[in-house]
Amino acid sequence: MMRKRKGYKVYPLTVAQKFHLYYLPFCPTAAVLNIGTSLTIEEDLDWDLLAKSINQAYARSEGMRIRFAKDKEGNWYQYVVNPEEKEIEFADFTDKTVEEAHAVMQQWTTVPFKMEDSPMTRVVMIKMPDGFNGIYFLGHHMVVDAQSLICFLKDIIELYCNEKYEGVPYPKDMASYIEQLEKDLAYEAGSKAQARDIEYFQKEIAKSEPIFSGIRGKGQLEAAREMFKNPDLRSAFSATDDTKSALDIFHLEAEPTRRLMDFCETYHVSLACLLLMGLRTYLQKMNGFEDVSINNAIARRATLKEKKCGGTRIHSFPIRTIFPEDMKFIDGVYAIRDKQNEIFRHANYDPTAYFAYRSQIFPQPQAGLTYETISLTYQPMTLQENGLTQLGDIRYKTKWYPNGSCPQAMYLTVMHRPEDNGLDFNFEHQLKAVSREELEYLYYYLCKIMFKGAENPDLTIGEIIKLV
Repeated sequence: MMRKRKGYKVYPLTVAQKFHLYYLPFCPTAAVLNIGTSLTIEEDLDWDLLAKSINQAYARSEGMRIRFAKDKEGNWYQYVVNPEEKEIEFADFTDKTVEEAHAVMQQWTTVPFKMEDSPMTRVVMIKMPDGFNGIYFLGHHMVVDAQSLICFLKDIIELYCNEKYEGVPYPKDMASYIEQLEKDLAYEAGSKAQARDIEYFQKEIAKSEPIFSGIRGKGQLEAAREMFKNPDLRSAFSATDDTKSALDIFHLEAEPTRRLMDFCETYHVSLACLLLMGLRTYLQKMNGFEDVSINNAIARRATLKEKKCGGTRIHSFPIRTIFPEDMKFIDGVYAIRDKQNEIFRHANYDPTAYFAYRSQIFPQPQAGLTYETISLTYQPMTLQENGLTQLGDIRYKTKWYPNGSCPQAMYLTVMHRPEDNGLDFNFEHQLKAVSREELEYLYYYLCKIMFKGAENPDLTIGEIIKLV
């Protein structure tokens, strides 16, 4: 497909990009694919230099210059445009309160992008009333994910600091988005690796049918069994027909966070494994099933080139665990680690093909029935890591803005706070599907389970369920 668009070579969409288009039709607003964030530092900024650094960062990142267009059949494709100097927007919020400023940026985050041949990101320089200054960034999920967004913001700051301060090195180059895209497309064109991944997942799926575990217990499953007059039905409705969403954030302090991280270090597991173990144990407690499935997002950024190529690379697969109550907590964590490593090795597989194949093997009486009630993303990458340390003691803040719409019942993103490295549990959820009280309950027990297990790893799952 060597066609050109406006003189640029065009490419089909990747699986990760198509995954986003897959749920778009179910949402009343295209803003469901917006990611909005702000990054501010406690420092007076040289706005001209900041604008120049933003333009430089765009020039260094192919992924931030992706454009989309449709062919005659109505299929989307992509191309990358050359860098151009553009006027960077500026917003002075000093006559507002901090809350009012955030409300404006929250509003910006709900405005959908025009898809055809137009920029899929927006950057605004912001002057805040609290003496913090910086940037608001809005990106479309088909061109950015959390990792590429953090990478881009970091690049802007490093370019700025390199020019402004003595002894701050010029940042290393970004990797090519197009090179990575060509690799992904080669994989998808019937490679041996793809055949291995298809075989792995189809085998996994065919083992046996999972069962739905609700965060409130068996109510949703019972309701679905009643609705379809099938007492053996194993799936249920998790999401509702209303995608209006809220973002509820729970903060875990730095010291308890440290204890969880120490556990992970001692036992050589990632925090994602501990979070998954905590969530599945909570669901086991609420439903009484040993068999629990949770959707788990995978960043697919193992190599340095993948880390720095921009774009969107997230694939999401269910992780299913069948743990009896007499299994030790630590053995559960290890089993999750091994399962995750197995899935990582095959993570280039198309998630939409996964769900399509699953519904072929286990046909459902109606579309929309599922086994998973929650999706988890753990975001280990922070700005603090390798990079912003040169800024010495300059304080900075980051904030994520919800776009107001969510295709899933509940999506949990766990990330580290810049101020103290404590954890933020960001629950984006459909208002109609889950209430804030239910999330408070889930968060409270999730923490109790994780701490009890981290402090007494040899306790069994059953003992922990009784103790919390």
